[in-house]
This record gives sequence, C-alpha cells and structure tokens, in this order.
Amino acid sequence: MWEEFDVTTLPYYDPELDNKVALVTGGNSGIGYYTVLHLYLHGFKVYLGGRNSSRVNHAIKDIKKEAKARLRKDIEDKHSNSLITRKTGKLEYLHIDLTDLSSVEKAATKFLAQEDHLDVLINNAGVMAIPYELTKDNFEIQMQTNYISHFLLTMRVLPLVKVSKGRVITVSSVGHHLILVNCKPGSQFNYWPSMFFMWCRYALAKTASIQFTKMLAIKNPDILCMSLHPGLVMNTNLFSYCTRLPFVGMFFWILFQFVGYLFGVSNEQGAISTLKCALSSELSPEYDNGAYFTTGGYPSKPSHVANSLDNAASTWIWTVHELRDRGHEV
Repeated sequence: MWEEFDVTTLPYYDPELDNKVALVTGGNSGIGYYTVLHLYLHGFKVYLGGRNSSRVNHAIKDIKKEAKARLRKDIEDKHSNSLITRKTGKLEYLHIDLTDLSSVEKAATKFLAQEDHLDVLINNAGVMAIPYELTKDNFEIQMQTNYISHFLLTMRVLPLVKVSKGRVITVSSVGHHLILVNCKPGSQFNYWPSMFFMWCRYALAKTASIQFTKMLAIKNPDILCMSLHPGLVMNTNLFSYCTRLPFVGMFFWILFQFVGYLFGVSNEQGAISTLKCALSSELSPEYDNGAYFTTGGYPSKPSHVANSLDNAASTWIWTVHELRDRGHEV
C-alpha cells in the first residue's frame, strides 16, 4: 500500500510575484478538479480546458469556495495567522473540445494570445471504455480524446512551455498494460465482443500517450515531460457507460465496487501523482525527463510496448502524418 503524500508541502508560488501559469484539460471533474484546486491553492493561474462552459464555470465557483474553506481550516488548525497572507491564484475557462481538432486549434490560438509563458501543461482529460465511434476528424474517439488532441495541443503551446522551461504532464493509465504487442495507433479494434475491445482501444490510446511523452522528452531536453498512472480511481464517471449496460451493468458495478474497496483511491488521492509531477522541486529534466510515475507519484516502469523507443518513434511519425493529412501541420 502506498503512503499518502501531503501536497501542502509542495512549493507555493506568490501569484503577484511568480506569475505561474498552468493549463489543465478536463479540470472540472474527477482528478482534474482536485489537480486544479491544489494548483490554485499553490498560487497558479489555472486555465481549465473543457467543452461545457456551464459545467466548467460551476466547477470554478466550487473550487474557489473549497479553497477558501481549506485555507480557513488550516489557519484554525494551526492556531496561526501565518497562512492569512497566502494568496490563491486565478481560474480561467478555456473552451476546448477534444473530439474536434479545429476546437483544439482555436483553444491553443486563444491561449497563445493571452499568455506569454506556460509553466505546467497537464493533459488530463479522457474517456474510457466507450463504444466504437469515429470523430468528425475520422479518428477512433478514445484515441483522439485521450491522445491525438493532446498531442496537437501540446505541440501548439510547446513554445510557451519552453519559455518557462516548464513541464508537460500526461495522464495515462495502468490499463495500458492490456496491449501486449505493439499495435499501430490507428488500429480500430472494432470487433465482437465490443465489451472487451473497447478496453483494448482505451489501452492503445494510453500506450500512445506514454510513447508520446518519451519522444517529447527526447526532442525537448530543456523541459520536463512525464506520464503517469493516477491510481485506481473507481468513483469516477468514466465508468458510467459500463455500469449502465443492460444485464452486465450490475456485474460491472459490483466489480468496480469490489476493486475500489480493495485497491481504489479517491479522486483527490488520484491527483497526487499529477501534483507531485507538476510541483515537486526534486524532479528535473536531467534525471526525470520521459519518466513514468504511478499512484502517489512514485517512479515506475510502463509496459515493454510503451517503453520501447522504436515503438514510440513509430507512433510519433504516424501521428504527425495523420494530423498533416487533416490539415494540421506539426
């Protein structure tokens, strides 16, 4: 069992002096919500990337309220006024629909127009184990949402990350281990039984995310690029499709409850890996570039498929060509 880390011990930045900026996709729910909350508490100006303005703006209000309550509790618990001067950062909504590459381009253009640097990019948003579907860009939906759109977003805002000598963090999953042999990222896995192969499509996308991180680190040794498994976060809406399936939905619900009870972590605990990668002063490009972390932010090793540089290079080349064919030069 991993030992839970106290994220309040991570470095704090004065928003008026340090001007730290972060961009988090899917920051309005799940582990993304708590990632944003703690970055906000640590003085960051955080852009929450999401496609539903109502949900994101509602999350922003909740995060501000929660942050205020936590600061007040810290002061009361420690019987000290030392935290009164600690300022929270800022929260901004950035519209982005990861199922639409043109939306990703617009989001990147807007961000580039508003900021001149980016300290932390967190590719957090994702979908998991959903039916086979093609996006308007003709990519399998899990591959585009979890990987390809984040690839494009990263490449567009990368110049601002390099200005800050910042960090790029991509949330993967232990589920990538389902891919036992190297598969072309364009593999559709549209076979029967769909209940099984939807997990394969998810695993393929998460494998590509790790491979992308490794190549990004090699190509950009001046910034810190990391991927991670947040932990088995079972109380997330990512499982909603499986649990609503007729007949077998109840089986999945019971299975997820059982696994969650034995091995699961909360959404906030799941955010610890991301936060340590984003804020820890113990990490550096020299020693940790391209590294993979697991629950609680501990160094780990991905599968042999994800860890192969040959596979990573092939995935990178495939992605560049596929984006180019759709009019997105990177």
